[in-house]
Amino acid sequence: MLQNIIIGQYVAGNSIIHQLDARSKLTATFLFVMIVFLANNWLTYTILFLTILFTIIISKVSPRYIYRGMKPIFFLVFLMFILHGIMTKEGELLFTLGWIEIYMGGIIQGLFIALRLLLLIMMTTLLTLTTAPIQLTDGLESIFGPFRKWNVPVHELALMMSISLRFIPTLLQETEKIMKAQMARGVDFSGGSITGRVKAIIPLLVPLFIQSFRRAEDLATAMEARCYRGGVGRTRLRELEWKTKDTVTVGLILILGMILVLVRS
Repeated sequence: MLQNIIIGQYVAGNSIIHQLDARSKLTATFLFVMIVFLANNWLTYTILFLTILFTIIISKVSPRYIYRGMKPIFFLVFLMFILHGIMTKEGELLFTLGWIEIYMGGIIQGLFIALRLLLLIMMTTLLTLTTAPIQLTDGLESIFGPFRKWNVPVHELALMMSISLRFIPTLLQETEKIMKAQMARGVDFSGGSITGRVKAIIPLLVPLFIQSFRRAEDLATAMEARCYRGGVGRTRLRELEWKTKDTVTVGLILILGMILVLVRS
């Protein structure tokens, strides 16, 4: 399951989504995140899902690859649906299971919250799948550039965020290897009581932390060996260039937001 998680991975391609400026993709993703919260009926959520599907098609990223990477997230989405279905006491009472009362409003609210979470994860995943880590770093640094006036270390913060996304798949692979090594020694991660499972995780966390610190030290040593001194005076191999299609992309997201405002309940 850990190998299927695609958050933080980049799929090289030559689609129109890949060719967009990183700043426009970051801006469009941020606007989409805000627009998602405007949806409050089936029509608005249908429009958002059609937008996501259209974006996946023109990005030329395999839908099967995205689905396989989203499968570990489905449990979290289903859990959100169950929690809201139980906690929300609105609308008509459907049935009772002991002390649990299920209302129609709770079911609908749970579905909307689960769909909203799924939309947010899909859009942010598409951002990392179609944007190289170095472009993501440059885009973040450019967007937050005005904060340099207040002595905010913009370059360092953008680099930290980019490295964090880049090493998510690496840490997942390391976790998978350690789990297989522990299972070969008789550790059971799936069976037993809750206390037993918690105890089984401890032998997994210790080597994972050690390996993470070792990898961070190797990365710092490699950066120092290449005379890295921060963002001051640095040049880029590929400069960011905002084109007409970037403006059109951001404009389409704004139009999508206005449509949702008109059709929402």
